[in-house]
Amino acid sequence: MALSISKPRPRSRRSGRTTGRHLHPTRLSMFRVLPLDVLALHPSVGSAHIAQVGGGDTFHWGVSSPPIGAILDGGQRQKTTSQLTPQASEPWSMGFCHSASTCSTHWSTRKLAAELGGDISHMTVARIWAKHGLKPHRLEGYLASNDPDFETKAADVIGLYLNPPQHAAVFSVDEKTAIQALDRKNPVLPLTPGRAERHGFEYFRHGTLSLYAAFNTKTGEVLGKTATRHTSSEFVAFLADIVAHQPRGKEIHVIVDNLSAHKTKPVDAFLSEHPNLRMHFTPTYSSWLNQVELWFAKIERDVIARGVFTSVPDLKRKPMRYIRKYNEQAKSVKWKYFDTTRRITPDSIITVH
Repeated sequence: MALSISKPRPRSRRSGRTTGRHLHPTRLSMFRVLPLDVLALHPSVGSAHIAQVGGGDTFHWGVSSPPIGAILDGGQRQKTTSQLTPQASEPWSMGFCHSASTCSTHWSTRKLAAELGGDISHMTVARIWAKHGLKPHRLEGYLASNDPDFETKAADVIGLYLNPPQHAAVFSVDEKTAIQALDRKNPVLPLTPGRAERHGFEYFRHGTLSLYAAFNTKTGEVLGKTATRHTSSEFVAFLADIVAHQPRGKEIHVIVDNLSAHKTKPVDAFLSEHPNLRMHFTPTYSSWLNQVELWFAKIERDVIARGVFTSVPDLKRKPMRYIRKYNEQAKSVKWKYFDTTRRITPDSIITVH
């Protein structure tokens, strides 16, 4: 296949902009009134309502993004002030994330450049997005707590991290359920220069196990136990193990989530028999406040995700061996919560639908 390479187009001495291609007259009129940054932020800019107010440089358009940058007027950049219409927020929240003309859920740089037309290239769109930290190709999840006592419960848990009671042991406790004992049907191909480790697509599942873990928030040490089930009885048995590993009568605080197995009558009976043990519940949908979740992510990366387990006993043996090795150089978590503006609440949720 032959490749055709075109010569670079000459540039204007006055403005430094490329000549040779011209904007459509209607598009050019939009460029004279809209900030260049905004053009890349709103997919329906070609049909956005634009009206000049008074005789100055104040404009209305259907975008809720702040007017950043400068406008293009005959190749010259000029400052401008802008006012937003009351209806601005809805077109912005819907427009940037949904492309009606391409039937896509989000824009790409090339799709938006094609929609805008003219001299706007996909690299121009990419640079403007990078300037404003916009990444429409990425998607993240979130989980907002609807617990009316969120502040009180969160303060209780974080207080145990930052200012624990003297002469007391504080444990973050949870269970990692349904860990699969997956055995690969084909050999694992090892790491080689220029090629990553490779696992065969087919596997055989021998069974599952649950892993209970109690993370000591002061020392970072982990007390672990495996179980074939994750019922209230197994949880009570694990609480008994925690008590057995501490001096008799020592004050113990256990942080757990709101799993139903943590709030049964057998659990209440155990707490009645052991008044030195107190349970603290994280707010609803806020298991991220439990530090043991950080440790679960670590053992998932180090042992489980890429592990090959030939049997259920093999699956039981490897995590417990990892815990013993980890406890030789255990590290506690330095808990910080320094940016309150990033908190998501039911009142602050704004969706694009």
